[in-house]
Amino acid sequence: MEFSNSLLHWYLQNKRDLPWRNTTNPYPIWLSEIMLQQTRVAQGMPYFLSFMENFPTVFDLAKADEEQVLKLWQGLGYYSRARNMHKTAQFIALELNGNFPNNYKDLLKLKGIGQYTAAAIASFAFNEVVPVVDGNVFRVLSRYFNVETDIASSTAKKEFTALANELIPKDNPALFNQAIMEFGALQCVPKNPNCSNCIFNSSCAALQLKKVSELPVKLKKTKVTNRYFNYLIFIDVDNHTVINKRVEKGIWQNLYEFPVIETEDKVDFETITDEINEKFSDKKIMEITQYNDNQIIHKLSHQKLHINFYKVEIKNKLEKGIDLETLKTFPFPIVIHNFIEKYSI
Repeated sequence: MEFSNSLLHWYLQNKRDLPWRNTTNPYPIWLSEIMLQQTRVAQGMPYFLSFMENFPTVFDLAKADEEQVLKLWQGLGYYSRARNMHKTAQFIALELNGNFPNNYKDLLKLKGIGQYTAAAIASFAFNEVVPVVDGNVFRVLSRYFNVETDIASSTAKKEFTALANELIPKDNPALFNQAIMEFGALQCVPKNPNCSNCIFNSSCAALQLKKVSELPVKLKKTKVTNRYFNYLIFIDVDNHTVINKRVEKGIWQNLYEFPVIETEDKVDFETITDEINEKFSDKKIMEITQYNDNQIIHKLSHQKLHINFYKVEIKNKLEKGIDLETLKTFPFPIVIHNFIEKYSI
């Protein structure tokens, strides 16, 4: 109980003023929790404000076109979050008359809502006594109580949830959940936390045992796959280009991109131009030039993309060609969006 009381006291003195904390309306709470998965608050805040401005209610989000949702999400990454969020908004609007489920168990049934997000909404919007367990909570509890369980293991979530359940005050679960997450985000940070200026510096087991940098334990390494993308920006006699929608499952589903040749390894200019000329011989290619001097590296959670962009000027008109202003209205992966902006495509 001393841990919880100290934590709540710290939170009330140090908490950030965030818009989704000033309400018990589940809609903005849900939006913020989906956006802040794998995303820092500073990065997610402009997106949250933009979504609330464009879609002030769950009905507005449900009525939106998916491409509009993806365009607003552009740059936030993990685009399946946006697609699931849109589908869930439609389900809540059409099937539940705009009313979110008011408990953890039913929230879990919604698309894109896992244990952490369901617990966050249930406690913040409906004051249900259910603990949140995210990366911040893993870190705070593992250090304070010297828990050496590998947080990537199958049993970790259950173990840490049970521990958090013992600590959460039954009369104020929302405040406790906010407090422990905020403490992990601001004070008990992953690297070089300021332990000398911590309210728990006399009781934290990791600090006493000089194990702060060793906890939490995470042994499982993510295997990263290298992929090599060569994007082709066709420009025809009308100064039109062409793009395709990625419909297959995998990265960037339902976003747009230029025609691409994916190679098994890095290839030189001569090799890729030979392949372009062979593959697109029907397009009457006049000239091929490379936009970027150095290969662009774009890192995803499980993939490292090596990207080059090539300008392919052709004599004839492109079928389904679009002008360069219209091009900018489509939702692209951020690496392609940045390329379009940089080279004024």
